[in-house]
Amino acid sequence: MLDYDKEAERYDASRGGEPRAAAAAEAVLGFVPPDTRSLLDVACGTGIVTRRIAAARAGMRVTGVDLAPAMARQAATRLPGAVVLADSRRLPFRDEQFDVVSSVWLLHLAAGPADARAIVGECARVLRPGGVYVTTVDKAASHNVGSDIDVVLASRPPSPIRDRAADVESYAAGHGLVQAGQACFTGHGQGRSPRRTVADLRRGWFVTLPPGDPLAEGFATRLTELPDQDRPRPDPVFSLRAFRKAG
Repeated sequence: MLDYDKEAERYDASRGGEPRAAAAAEAVLGFVPPDTRSLLDVACGTGIVTRRIAAARAGMRVTGVDLAPAMARQAATRLPGAVVLADSRRLPFRDEQFDVVSSVWLLHLAAGPADARAIVGECARVLRPGGVYVTTVDKAASHNVGSDIDVVLASRPPSPIRDRAADVESYAAGHGLVQAGQACFTGHGQGRSPRRTVADLRRGWFVTLPPGDPLAEGFATRLTELPDQDRPRPDPVFSLRAFRKAG
């Protein structure tokens, strides 16, 4: 897994920057009721999405939480006094504290099913009855856009999938959350080029292909043989699920 403290400085620029953040924030806001007074953004990262959510709703108090100190420091510059350093499996908030909880690009990073279930459970715990939980699902599948790069990488060892939609729906149901909708948004600026994909391979982006591993270098060689080395292929389209807490 990538070291998100090391990634913090380049995170926004390497992942679509403001256009992608705007698309993500708009999609999340589509599930935020107009009378929402408080929202918790779990794994807020650099705060680039969180800031847009906060700016869109006057009078809504937005709090961000992240585990990586460097990411949280960047978020704090965008949301002064509103960012907490904490583990999403053990949120430092009281029960039923927030009207809405979001977790964008988080569950796929869970170490295993138990951790993913724990994260969903914590998000449900701090959500008031009638409140809404919004999360991304199936992130890895979103990046498979049917390009020539995907064809080359199709035979790589598969990564464990921690955010499969059906699993997340099951975790949510186990914590009193009922399905409330779904949406998609485009990851603007995240379309891969062959050259960029080789660079990602060599810095550990693909968890089953460690940098320097002969298998990783074999994929890198095949990628360098593709045409249009610097032309980005289509952007990924990410999936959101929304759930409402019973009560």
